[in-house]
Parts: sequence; structure tokens; C-alpha cells
Amino acid sequence: MGRKQSFTETELLDTTKKLILEHGYDGFHLKLLSQHLSGARSTIYQYYANKEEIVAACMKRVIATVLENSLAVDETDPMDALEQLLLIYAEESTLHQLLGDASKINTTNSAAAARDLEFIEEAHKTLKIQLSRLFERAQQDQALRQDIPLPVLIGVFFNLINTPNMMNIPTPDWGKLLFQMWIGGAKS
Repeated sequence: MGRKQSFTETELLDTTKKLILEHGYDGFHLKLLSQHLSGARSTIYQYYANKEEIVAACMKRVIATVLENSLAVDETDPMDALEQLLLIYAEESTLHQLLGDASKINTTNSAAAARDLEFIEEAHKTLKIQLSRLFERAQQDQALRQDIPLPVLIGVFFNLINTPNMMNIPTPDWGKLLFQMWIGGAKS
């Protein structure tokens, strides 16, 4: 008698995310996934047809959460909105690492994976538009230096997300600290 299904789709996608971040897309395979789930390998196929569908669904779920939270931000004050966005991105700091392998997904045999990748691309565009709009407004309001080109401001802003939290500060506090560092610089 085989193992009974004992994991949910959420557990499947959470485990997929963890394994992709640890092993990369190329090192991720269904055997590895099944070794980390408490159920029969065949249960995976009740949710997804193949590796491509699982990985694309995992990526879609992560960016959908970021998108939903980002679009809920009050943009009345662009600087407050940018700080809130940094906190959202810090909460999901592995987003770019995870999405970095999206181009490796072969969608030839998976319409579901193709749809998920289209969603990811559109979500990414929406997030870029939101950030550009807020940065432009912050510069117009003279809340940000105008002598620094927007791509530089945005690039440094995004690189904050990759700053290692070696002190293990809770993410909300860490995000605020990063924002203060970005906005104020390091000079005394």
C-alpha cells in the first residue's frame, strides 16, 4: 500500500520555492521535490503535470503576492509609498533570485506554464511602472535629489533588498533601517 496524499498545493509550492532557491532551476527536479514532501510522488501530478508547471506556478504565486501588496499601497505621499514598497520587497527578498530562472522554463508542452509566465511578465511591468511613477513624483516634489538619474536611484533602491541582514533584525525593522540608510546616506 502506497503513501497517502498528505500535502497541500500550498505545501508543494512552498517546498518548490525553498528547493529552487537552494538548488536553482537546473538542480530542481521532481524526485528531489518528492523527497521533501510527506506523500507519494504521484500526488504531485494531481496538482501539476510537470516541473515547468510547478516552477511557473511557484513564481506566479510569489509575484502575485508582491503585486497585490504593492497595489494596495497608498501613493498619496510618494516617499511614504516607497518606504512601504521597500518593506514589501524586503518581505519577499528572494523574488528576483526566484524569477531569475524564468527564462529557462520551456513552455512548449505546457500552456499552464506559458500563462503563468505571461502573468509574471505583466506583473513585473506593473511593478516597474508603479516604482517609476513614485520616483518621478518624489523627484518632482524635491523629496529626492534631482541630480541623480532615476535609473540610479531605482537601482540602488532595489539593491537594498539584497543587503544581508546579518543582525537578524525583524524584516519590518530591517526594511525601515534600509530605507533610512538609502534616504539619508551614510554621512554624519
